[in-house]
Amino acid sequence: MHPIAFHLGSLPVRWYGVMMALAFFAGLWTATRRARLANVSGDVIADVTLWLMAGSILGARFVYVTTYWKQEFADQPFSEIFMIQHGGLVYYGGLIGATVSGIGYMFWKKLPVWKIADIIAPSIALGSVFGRIGCLLNGCCYGRACDLPWAITFTNPPAHELSGTPLNVPLHPTEIYDALLNFILYLALAWLFRRAWKTRMEDWGWKIEERQRAKSPSSILHPPASFADGQIFALYLIGYSVCRSIVEFFRGDYPADHIYAGVFTSAQLLSVPILLAGVALWFWRRQNDPAKPV
Repeated sequence: MHPIAFHLGSLPVRWYGVMMALAFFAGLWTATRRARLANVSGDVIADVTLWLMAGSILGARFVYVTTYWKQEFADQPFSEIFMIQHGGLVYYGGLIGATVSGIGYMFWKKLPVWKIADIIAPSIALGSVFGRIGCLLNGCCYGRACDLPWAITFTNPPAHELSGTPLNVPLHPTEIYDALLNFILYLALAWLFRRAWKTRMEDWGWKIEERQRAKSPSSILHPPASFADGQIFALYLIGYSVCRSIVEFFRGDYPADHIYAGVFTSAQLLSVPILLAGVALWFWRRQNDPAKPV
């Protein structure tokens, strides 16, 4: 693997940056298509996505820099803090940053927070697929040594120079593990979202193709059996924290002071409150009837 995709003159364009851009556009495209089903404007999703993207990059980079300051930044020029094309983003920092910026923006604009969270949730998982492919091409987030048939071996010196990746050693392809699990999570959440909204529209007497608002008396007497707004996002939090915790057992890039009790990584410890938040959100939103499209 080689971290540099191509050059624009003397400027190197790295694969990690290319994959991040693809993650953004793939996430935006799928979310805007999904928004139509929930009768939400694609322009609204695009505006929210920009705020989410900004918050996620700032949060992910901030947590990475503060976590690895001594190892990677203390002896480097100050400008290295901003060189995200070299890699170095912490997902959970990005999740927190995106949540704060996204919810803040949606409250400011008086948008339906939980409905939009459900629309975007599957696309977050899809974006993580591209992000992990970027990690693979960059050589970061590598796995422990192994002798399995599907082990991968890095041989390109830039990967070692940028991320300390062991060269000529068969490793667990943890980037691929993570990408595959996130892709499965994306498919599951996208299917559940579509199924939930089709059920709502059918129970409300809507015709999906025409977006008619004629409600049948039976739908008024019998509320639709579907997910409440926010529950798809809750499932994302639960699903991602479980998937991430599994993959972490095979990671080999953590320094010794980031391994706790000799087994657990810092990401696994952070997965616990994320998982609990997802479970709490699920049951809290379950008490609310599915919101009607507006």
